[in-house]
Amino acid sequence: MKKLEGKVAVITGATSGMALATAKLFVAEGAYVFITGRRQKELDEAVKAIGGNVTGIQGDAAILADLDRLYEVVKTQKGRLDILFASAGAGEFNIPLGSITEAGFDKIFNLNVRGTLFTVQKALPLMNDGGSIIMNGSIAGSKGFEGFSVYSASKAAIRSFARTWTLDLKARKIRVNVLSPGTIDTGAFLGVPKEIKDGFVSVIPMGRIGEPEEIATAALFLASSDSSFVTGIELFVDGGTAQI
Repeated sequence: MKKLEGKVAVITGATSGMALATAKLFVAEGAYVFITGRRQKELDEAVKAIGGNVTGIQGDAAILADLDRLYEVVKTQKGRLDILFASAGAGEFNIPLGSITEAGFDKIFNLNVRGTLFTVQKALPLMNDGGSIIMNGSIAGSKGFEGFSVYSASKAAIRSFARTWTLDLKARKIRVNVLSPGTIDTGAFLGVPKEIKDGFVSVIPMGRIGEPEEIATAALFLASSDSSFVTGIELFVDGGTAQI
């Protein structure tokens, strides 16, 4: 039997990379998946790439009206929700203290923190008891990287949410976990010179960059009954980068 047979999932920000790979795997494992993305063209392409058992809904996780529209579609089409992967997020890097702007801070916290909070909160009326909530973290929430302070703080907030919400939702047996990738070979690396990529690889104990599919299999574990006794954790998929 497929691991997510008959389940209904929402994955935000799933037009490319890790979240798109996760959507493909969830569908392959039997789920019906609703995905979101800010740009309609990329969203249509993602829906086509997934191939079936998927609905694409254009929207921005930082805009609460867009979240309301997302969940209204889920309610109308399926009437329930079993899995939420709050994946939408962004970062601005190489911005050291002294160069941080109010606009830059607001952009990152509005999407990564405020957007994640309301993505989860607005899902709760539809979510079945015993469901699974996964939030997209980062090794940057646990490690110090020069010029990453705002992004890192936003991901540390996600980790804090998981600890608190695990307790808030315990009566409903809804599990809340954080999936924290390390350096993953996504579109962010397109056009990056080899010497820069080699620099990233040099600090990864496993000696290579991860693949989006490796994030997807970890998300499947957290979404499925394989992790039935797992809640409140941060699962690092980082080749050991944040562990030593």
